[in-house]
Amino acid sequence: MRGLTDIAGIKVGHASDLEGLTGCTAVLCERGAVAGIDIRGSATGSEEWDLMNPLHLTEKIHAVVLAGGSAFGLEACSGVRRFLEKQGIGFATPYAKVPLVSGAILYDLGIGKPQARPTREMGESAAAAATDDAVAEGNIGAGTGATVGKVAGMAQAMKSGIGSASAALGGAHAGVMVAALAAVNAFGDVMDPHTRNVLAGARRSPTSREFINTSQAMLQGLRGGFATNTTLVVVATNAILTKAQATKVSQLAHQGMVRAINPVNTSFDGDVVFTLSTGTVAAEINSLGLAAAEVVAESIVRAVKSAASIGGVPGLKG
Repeated sequence: MRGLTDIAGIKVGHASDLEGLTGCTAVLCERGAVAGIDIRGSATGSEEWDLMNPLHLTEKIHAVVLAGGSAFGLEACSGVRRFLEKQGIGFATPYAKVPLVSGAILYDLGIGKPQARPTREMGESAAAAATDDAVAEGNIGAGTGATVGKVAGMAQAMKSGIGSASAALGGAHAGVMVAALAAVNAFGDVMDPHTRNVLAGARRSPTSREFINTSQAMLQGLRGGFATNTTLVVVATNAILTKAQATKVSQLAHQGMVRAINPVNTSFDGDVVFTLSTGTVAAEINSLGLAAAEVVAESIVRAVKSAASIGGVPGLKG
């Protein structure tokens, strides 16, 4: 399994600042992909989301950029755009090809160096590094400074990162593939989707590995949090979709977030799901969305299981 790059036409590249603890991830669809989006969090930072509006003139986009650095990290989108322009990739206009690049950011200023942010040069490096090899996971790219379980503050949080998974549909859907990539920087805890046990999240003290269980603690009156969290997901499929259908898949895929993060979609999170369709085979939209939710949940779990301790924040990988 290569993760998101199991979908033909999709490439993924990362750029990381392991000293400042931030980075960016470029998801390239150089031949263009129909895209949709669904936003459930209330603290989003974004660029060029209206490209996915069914009323927008353009039909396809050429890249999605996920970056740390809060709003400063949106500069990475310009670097990806510059890289694609040099490759002659973009929406044809009378005078130039304009690469259509959408992006979203997560807040990682509370780990590493707050002044370290993804730059245009990092975005260009991530795009230049993009391949269809297996997606690198853990403390890399947009996941370099990602953390989870922050109801009691960063001192009791845990490290997270990038995770990616894919699946093939069966039966009447033979030939249909769906995959996801998640940069997990959640306010809540990451849960085992099957047992509902906390895998990584808020700990009872800075030296403890016993979990608070954020949702239970909040219901009992624990207060804490700030709009410094976000889980960013890119779903990709080889199914033929319209913009409206891609948006519906994004909505259904959000159920994977619900299964793997608790609490999720809070006012402290900027949770978003992009869906990219490279469009070669037909699929039933609801079945595709169900499969998308499964790979999203798996990607989120892989993001915490692949994350190593760094910046004084413990990770499951040691």
